[in-house]
Amino acid sequence: MAFEQLKAQIGMLLGEMTNAPEDLHELYEQIHQELNQLRATGMALPADLVELEAKLRDAFPEPPRRRG
Repeated sequence: MAFEQLKAQIGMLLGEMTNAPEDLHELYEQIHQELNQLRATGMALPADLVELEAKLRDAFPEPPRRRG
Protein backbone atom coordinates (compact mmCIF):
# COMPACT_ATOMS: atom_id res chain seq x y z
CA MET A 1 0.00 0.00 0.00
CA ALA A 2 1.39 3.39 -0.97
CA PHE A 3 2.52 5.74 1.76
CA GLU A 4 0.20 8.52 0.58
CA GLN A 5 -2.76 6.13 0.70
CA LEU A 6 -1.87 5.11 4.27
CA LYS A 7 -1.58 8.75 5.28
CA ALA A 8 -5.02 9.44 3.79
CA GLN A 9 -6.53 6.48 5.65
CA ILE A 10 -4.98 7.61 8.93
CA GLY A 11 -6.35 11.10 8.34
CA MET A 12 -9.81 9.63 7.82
CA LEU A 13 -9.46 7.59 11.01
CA LEU A 14 -8.57 10.70 12.98
CA GLY A 15 -11.61 12.44 11.53
CA GLU A 16 -13.76 9.50 12.59
CA MET A 17 -12.34 9.71 16.10
CA THR A 18 -13.48 13.30 16.33
CA ASN A 19 -16.94 12.34 15.10
CA ALA A 20 -17.33 9.08 17.03
CA PRO A 21 -15.43 9.18 20.33
CA GLU A 22 -17.67 6.44 21.76
CA ASP A 23 -15.90 3.94 19.50
CA LEU A 24 -12.30 4.51 20.65
CA HIS A 25 -11.38 0.84 20.74
CA GLU A 26 -12.21 0.37 17.06
CA LEU A 27 -10.24 3.49 16.18
CA TYR A 28 -7.30 2.24 18.23
CA GLU A 29 -7.44 -1.03 16.34
CA GLN A 30 -7.44 0.75 12.98
CA ILE A 31 -4.66 3.17 13.91
CA HIS A 32 -2.62 0.28 15.29
CA GLN A 33 -3.02 -1.66 12.04
CA GLU A 34 -2.18 1.31 9.83
CA LEU A 35 0.93 2.12 11.86
CA ASN A 36 1.98 -1.53 11.74
CA GLN A 37 1.75 -1.40 7.95
CA LEU A 38 4.01 1.64 7.97
CA ARG A 39 6.39 -0.13 10.36
CA ALA A 40 6.52 -3.14 8.03
CA THR A 41 7.58 -0.93 5.13
CA GLY A 42 10.23 0.84 7.18
CA MET A 43 8.56 4.20 6.57
CA ALA A 44 8.93 7.00 9.07
CA LEU A 45 6.03 7.11 11.50
CA PRO A 46 4.19 10.36 12.25
CA ALA A 47 5.16 11.20 15.84
CA ASP A 48 1.70 12.48 16.72
CA LEU A 49 0.07 9.21 15.63
CA VAL A 50 2.62 7.14 17.53
CA GLU A 51 1.83 9.22 20.62
CA LEU A 52 -1.91 8.76 20.07
CA GLU A 53 -1.42 5.01 19.65
CA ALA A 54 0.49 4.89 22.94
CA LYS A 55 -2.25 6.78 24.78
CA LEU A 56 -4.93 4.49 23.36
CA ARG A 57 -2.80 1.44 24.19
CA ASP A 58 -2.81 2.60 27.82
CA ALA A 59 -6.61 2.69 27.68
CA PHE A 60 -6.79 -0.72 25.93
CA PRO A 61 -3.74 -2.72 27.09
CA GLU A 62 -4.69 -5.90 25.22
CA PRO A 63 -3.44 -5.99 21.61
CA PRO A 64 -6.34 -5.24 19.28
CA ARG A 65 -7.95 -8.16 17.47
CA ARG A 66 -9.98 -7.91 14.30
CA ARG A 67 -13.60 -8.78 14.65
CA GLY A 68 -15.39 -10.84 12.05
